[in-house]
Amino acid sequence: MDFELNAEQQMMRRMVHDFAEKEIRPITKDIDATGQFPWEVIHKMGGLGLLGLPIPEQYGGSGADTISYAIAVEEVSRISGSIGITLAAHTSLGIYPLYRFGSEGQRQQYLPNLAAGRGLAAFGLTEPEAGSDAAAVKTTAVLDGDYWVINGTKTFITSGSIADVVIIAAVTDKAAGTRGISNIIVEKGTPGFRPGRDEDKMGLKASVTSQLFFEDCRVPKSNLLGNPGEGYKQFLMTLDGGRISIGAMALGLAQGALEAAVKYSGERVQFGQPIANFQAIQWMLADMATEIDAARLMVYRAAWLKDKGVRFTKEAAMAKLFASEAAERACFKAIQVHGGYGYVREYDVERIYRDNRLTTIGEGTSEIQRLVIARQVLEAAK
Repeated sequence: MDFELNAEQQMMRRMVHDFAEKEIRPITKDIDATGQFPWEVIHKMGGLGLLGLPIPEQYGGSGADTISYAIAVEEVSRISGSIGITLAAHTSLGIYPLYRFGSEGQRQQYLPNLAAGRGLAAFGLTEPEAGSDAAAVKTTAVLDGDYWVINGTKTFITSGSIADVVIIAAVTDKAAGTRGISNIIVEKGTPGFRPGRDEDKMGLKASVTSQLFFEDCRVPKSNLLGNPGEGYKQFLMTLDGGRISIGAMALGLAQGALEAAVKYSGERVQFGQPIANFQAIQWMLADMATEIDAARLMVYRAAWLKDKGVRFTKEAAMAKLFASEAAERACFKAIQVHGGYGYVREYDVERIYRDNRLTTIGEGTSEIQRLVIARQVLEAAK
């Protein structure tokens, strides 16, 4: 058992760390305050190959392993949760299904531009009445000659209104239950497809979270991802991978909170000495560091299993559950270390706390993760 990152993974960490410090940190406060989407940084990330990390080079990607990808999400999120979730959703939910389930023609058509960052991808699953119950999607796609006619509404779609390509989960056979759900590729600008409002969120202000509307939207029959009725299975597999990326995002936010707390505790003087000298502060820092280290091991293990091609459903759910809740505790303690200053926007920990709240919700709430884990444990015991 080897816990050491290989040379390529170490290089990835250094490269993304340096990029995030140089290019992302200077704009983080501003984009949080204004909600402006950071297109310039996104394009620079595309130029570095960060928007196509796990995609093979033959399709314009970087050919990196999942651990390297998790490291990239972690390091970006350490500075900005908004940019971290944009990277995670584009890669794990947007372009990965195209690579994993798409035809060779679909791969050649879409992946080179998306992997190079010349456009963003999104995944349209959630609906007003289908959140945790993902099988309850009501969006329909009816075959009419050589076209699918799509009608329905999606909500809470990361990068939805700005994405060039959106994969939509829709019911193609109402009588078949979950086996009647298919995933269909829809391009920006297709008649009948329009974005609704972008949500005004608690945190992750510079990421775009949108409503999407489909009104007799006609897309070619060839835009079906895989075979009819495979959509439910496809998006469950997609969400397994997405949970690794959300775990990595939470990990980065927690690390950012810890670093801010350590720095502040060494500078803040009370009772004639830095507060880092007090046991109450030291214990909070120790708890944060311990849980972050445990979360990192869990996230990297899930990524390692994915790279080995073995089932990782339980491990991804565990990693996402533990990392997101450990990050919640770390962000809480980071504000506590800062005292009153932690509650004002001058200090990063206030933003980090808001940004992290989504990690216990997105890609399945903590409660759903516990259901997934329990089912896997009970199944293994049979």
